[in-house]
Amino acid sequence: MSKFALVIPPNHLHRHHHHHRHHLFLLFLLISAVNAAPSSATTTTNNDLKFKEAPQFYNAPTCPSINGTTNEMCSHEAVHVAMTLDAAYLRGSMAAIFSILQHSSCPQNILFHFVSTSTADHHHLRLTITHSFPSLKFQIYPYDSSVVSGLISTSIRSALDSPLNYARNYLADLLPHCIHRIVYLDSDLVLVDDIAKLAATPLDENTVLAAPEYCNANFTSYFTPTFWSNPTLSLTFAGRKPCYFNTGVMVIDLQKWREGDYTTKIIEWMELQKRIRIYELGSLPPFLLVFAGTIAPVDHRWNQHGLGGDNYRGLCRNLHPGRVSLLHWSGKGKPWVRLDANRPCPLDALWAPYDLLQTPFALES
Repeated sequence: MSKFALVIPPNHLHRHHHHHRHHLFLLFLLISAVNAAPSSATTTTNNDLKFKEAPQFYNAPTCPSINGTTNEMCSHEAVHVAMTLDAAYLRGSMAAIFSILQHSSCPQNILFHFVSTSTADHHHLRLTITHSFPSLKFQIYPYDSSVVSGLISTSIRSALDSPLNYARNYLADLLPHCIHRIVYLDSDLVLVDDIAKLAATPLDENTVLAAPEYCNANFTSYFTPTFWSNPTLSLTFAGRKPCYFNTGVMVIDLQKWREGDYTTKIIEWMELQKRIRIYELGSLPPFLLVFAGTIAPVDHRWNQHGLGGDNYRGLCRNLHPGRVSLLHWSGKGKPWVRLDANRPCPLDALWAPYDLLQTPFALES
């Protein structure tokens, strides 16, 4: 167990989410712990990672049962969560899963849909997840990354060019068609609130997805002067009020996505990008081109983002003002890397209690 887990031990019993004032008090304790104690973590290669078993979490008595359905993975009563899985981010994914279960009122009603490249060791991934979460209901879907690799344009940070970043484009095709609504989450985040609230984000009949929207961001900077100087291209946003939104936290109506064939629309922009450079940032701009100005907004408390710093240096960041339901280490700096290097940012201490990594010298409670 890490030193941070000794400050806030994982909750072994079901409980409701904390009030944000309580969060601030925990934050004070955790930052004190980071400053007081040197890290004894060592760097481990991804193939050697071993994870502890998480506590078992149970449904509250008021939760609906999803066990009666013929195909449980299709249940409309369940909360369906989609995430990608790969060796580089596996430690982050495990922490994210743990945090989702810990703060859910109905953890046994959460169904996980993991997407991983066809070439990944799916047997090893399945064993790893089952060891830490023996009763987790999940499927792993193979994703043929060669489909998209020819469409990827180099961006400002190599990690953004990973084919798995583009898996979110294909969720409607990869996942069973019986699933209508999905919460898509990145692997560099933790929840501190009940995911059912996020999953219940209202989508009207014309809206395909909901995401945290940032209308103060300079939207024009996401596209090149070539794009804006070409009337045929820039007219794409005519009649819309486009805002930047974060694709790391999305609620998607997969039925409407399929009906509108949105995967094809995104791919068409990627094909154009290969011929004329119209953006710089990897997998995000095609989503903006297709959806910006037409999405349902998700409350910003569900995306306290940028905790990984910028895409170049990954400097430490503070929390944005307001309530916190989800902490997102978007940007270059990832908490597990900084903790291992003994160079954590203060807020990385909020990620550490969810870290299930089994270290050789772990103190077991």
